[in-house]
Formats: sequence, structure tokens, C-alpha cells
Amino acid sequence: MMLRADAAWVVLLLLVSLRIAPLFIMAPVFGSAPAPNLFRAALIIALSAAIVSASGIALSQVPGTLTELGSLAASEIVAGAALAFGLAAAFGAFLFAGRILDLQFGFGLAALIDPSTRTNAPLLGTALNLLAVTLFFVADGHHLLIRALAFSLEQFPPGRSVSELDLAAVVAQFGVMFTLGLVVAAPAIFAVMLLDIGFAVVSRTMPQMNVFIIAIPFKIVLGLLVLALSLRYLGAVAQKAFESVFRYWSMLLS
Repeated sequence: MMLRADAAWVVLLLLVSLRIAPLFIMAPVFGSAPAPNLFRAALIIALSAAIVSASGIALSQVPGTLTELGSLAASEIVAGAALAFGLAAAFGAFLFAGRILDLQFGFGLAALIDPSTRTNAPLLGTALNLLAVTLFFVADGHHLLIRALAFSLEQFPPGRSVSELDLAAVVAQFGVMFTLGLVVAAPAIFAVMLLDIGFAVVSRTMPQMNVFIIAIPFKIVLGLLVLALSLRYLGAVAQKAFESVFRYWSMLLS
């Protein structure tokens, strides 16, 4: 049994795989799933083959040398990393909110291992990030993400230079991360700030009281209570974060 494959199709499959690969490494949606590297590689190739076959894109010219192929491969890796950054920044808003809340509640010394980055992550930030990933799959965001990948290949087909990417979109996505992170953390931060003001007044009127030790459990209980009450609005914030990813991709590739 002999298998034959068009050289242009194989090269196109390789380039598309290199564009998709950063999403399975950097982004928290797929990167956080514990899976063997061989399985990840097979899944990337299978998904790339499906997208290439369904989208009908083609290379204008097959690279004739290894230098040209390496240049195209490097461009696709950079483009894929730029796309993955948009997704990572959207979920980074929840990690940012968790880091602020940890500092306010006194959880700054506690940390967990983030499965997507293999580094220490804030306690509440990890919980909020996992909740956002759950909402992403519940909202069928993974299917929209695959459609967006096909759209990226149509808007920015393999073979184009990464210099054509709109780098201003990267800066804008940074702003989205910090803005949405503050929105998530704002209610609990405001409540804890009012509590700090109250304890500051108490410390002035009763200097003999050790306000610092007494305030810690009150801050933890109040902060967690307000955070739990504000979770009902987390869906709207998560929707804005997910929409910012596709808006960022559209701006980046236009």
C-alpha cells in the first residue's frame, strides 16, 4: 500500500500546525489539560488537517529551499504566539484579579501551581481562572475558537510576513486584561477598603487594641463573602473577556 501526498499540501499542513501549536502550549484553555506530548502533537496535526481541508486555502508558491521554509515556519510560529497571547491575556484578567485579592485578603504567601504555565499562581486567581475556563467550555467557546482559527487562515494566510500584523492590537489587549481584572476584583477591594478605614478609626480611639491581628480574619471573611456575592456577575465579565479575544484577532490580522 502506497500513500501519496501533494508537497504543497504537506507544507501547508506543517505551517498551519505551527500556527495552532502555541494555542496548545501558551493558552490556558488547551494548555492546562494534562496530556502526553505525543497526543498533543497528533491532535494539532489532526485539527490542522481538518481546518486546511475545510477552508480550502492553498499556498501561492511552495518554498524551494530550506531557508525559505524556515522563514515561513518562523513567521507562523510568531503569528501563532500572537494569537495565543490574546487568549492568554483574556484569562490573565482573572489571574490579575486574583493576585490583587490575595494581597488584600492576606493570601499573598499562599500559591498554587498553574498547570498551563507550570509556575506559581495566586490562590484566588487560580480558582477564578479555572472557573473562567469552565464558563468558556460551557458557552461553546472552544467551537468558536476553531472557527476563529479558520478565519485567521483566511484573513492572514500562511506565507505572509509577520510585519503585516497590527501590533497596536497587542497593546490594546494588555489594557483589556487590566481593566477586566479590576472589574472582577473591585467589589471585594472596595469592601475591604471600607473595613480598613473602620479599623483605622478604631486604632486611633483604642490604641491598646492590636488591630493588625484582629483585622486579618475580618478581612478574609468579608472579602470572600463579597467575592462570592459578586460571582453572579462574573458571567458578563467573562463574556466580555471572550469577545475581546476574537476582536483582538480581527484587529491583529486586518
